[in-house]
Amino acid sequence: MAEKEVFLTPEGLEKLEKELETLKTAKRREIAQKIKESLEFGDITENSEYNNAKNEQAFVEGRIIFLEKLLRNAKIIYDDDHDGDEVVVGRWVTVRDLETGEILKYKIVGSAEANPAESKISNESPVGQALIGKTPGVVVDVEVFDGILQYELLEVSR
Repeated sequence: MAEKEVFLTPEGLEKLEKELETLKTAKRREIAQKIKESLEFGDITENSEYNNAKNEQAFVEGRIIFLEKLLRNAKIIYDDDHDGDEVVVGRWVTVRDLETGEILKYKIVGSAEANPAESKISNESPVGQALIGKTPGVVVDVEVFDGILQYELLEVSR
């Protein structure tokens, strides 16, 4: 079965590669040291430090596997690949909520690097899906759990 392609910006790729490298080197060493120190407390059946370290180790190893799979399936989106002011992954968009008049600015990214706290929304989110391929001046309907939002696309930038 083919695995899902993951869209990443060059910045997103760099961030995930750094995280993977940190987990494989520094974090693995740190956990190994914790396990070694916890074994000095004796019996591991009632050793909470040992259990905590082993749980942390399992989490880190799972995250490493996840990141390696994600990076294997990554498709890097370079902004230079797209001309004009069409909304594509990697571009900033400025929209106006037609109900409230609020102006919002988002960067459209792949789901792996979406972070609403940094105004980065996924191309797979309702807003991202509605905007992909559009150009300024268009009004899009965004279906959300409690109705329809309407946004006017004001600007697309790099």
